[in-house]
Amino acid sequence: MNKTEVETQSSLNRFIALTAIPGSSGNESDVAAEIVNQLIAAGVDSSQIEYDGAGERTRRKGNCGNLVVTLPGSGSGPRTLLSAHMDTVPICVGSQPVIDGDCVRSAVDTGLGADDRSGCAAILTAVVERLKRGDEKFPPAVITFLIQEEVGLEGARHLDVAKVGSVDRAFNFDGGTVEKLTTGAIGGERIKIRLHGVPAHAGVAPEKGASTIVMAARAIAELDANGWLGKVEKDGRFGTSNVGVLQAGDATNVITPLADLAAEARSHDPEMRTEIVSAIRSAFERAASEVKNDEGVAGTVEFESHVDYESFCLPSDHPSIEKASEAVRMVGREPFQEISNGGLDANWLFLHGISAVTIGCGQRNIHTADETLDIADYLDACRIATWLITDGANQ
Repeated sequence: MNKTEVETQSSLNRFIALTAIPGSSGNESDVAAEIVNQLIAAGVDSSQIEYDGAGERTRRKGNCGNLVVTLPGSGSGPRTLLSAHMDTVPICVGSQPVIDGDCVRSAVDTGLGADDRSGCAAILTAVVERLKRGDEKFPPAVITFLIQEEVGLEGARHLDVAKVGSVDRAFNFDGGTVEKLTTGAIGGERIKIRLHGVPAHAGVAPEKGASTIVMAARAIAELDANGWLGKVEKDGRFGTSNVGVLQAGDATNVITPLADLAAEARSHDPEMRTEIVSAIRSAFERAASEVKNDEGVAGTVEFESHVDYESFCLPSDHPSIEKASEAVRMVGREPFQEISNGGLDANWLFLHGISAVTIGCGQRNIHTADETLDIADYLDACRIATWLITDGANQ
């Protein structure tokens, strides 16, 4: 199989141009505008590009929706979807990407934003290369540039699937090395907890108060002692949980009357995840009921949880896996399959009836100020994306 080639400098330029644009979750409009400009410059007709309004349906109202781009083609063969997300985590805002040897990094103390501007740029490169060769030569394809992946896969969750249409094979370009094919992922649930206590002066009459900090401490200690926090294993079933945020109090001389906590539970087994959430709820309800003031007034709990994404796992012989494996071998690498313990846009695509394999684009140390992009991996991701909607699409 001949290795698909792409123009190195223009491929890197696309990545650098996108990565220099601030675009945290909910603020992707400038990134989307640059993608649209590049698509039109490459020859995509504006009628083939549309927003789906997802930013109005997400929990965090966004300034744009998902971008859906159709490439009609006229060749016979399966219809292929390529996907990537446009948002970055906040640490990447202000990134100044520079080439440094065999990688790209930010010249200032920020994250780079390769997660997932490298996926967007690889797909843009694929579109450019396809149009250069003549769109009509190839089977139809559809591209989705998604919003708000970093805050619970909200863009993929609220994707207008009718605008995407039916898809035969699907490939999501996101984290890791290009050899890694992520063919399944864990399910996750987010939890909000509000504890109400009784305020009192901590020096004059502490016995009159019921502290929400004490309630939170008791609940978290109980969960930890009973194996419901961190890595969770019960009767041969597995999951994880974490209490990641605790906000309470603003003075040392007040018995704290209010505390807000944020937690999460994850498992590949939905029933196990539900059991973890139930254990967290019970621990906080018990702690609140047991912390009382001298008049017997106890605390109360407001507990809210919602599923961010359900788990999924594609069969090893799925057509998208087979085609992705072929593409990775095309660039001279040996693919391997992995199930992720983190959520992916592919989780929600699967629930929409789109079975997507996630392919890495060379991101390293994501979500940190040490993030880099491995150039060799990125260029191979560009070649893979191009092959999937050109030569490989006809097979």
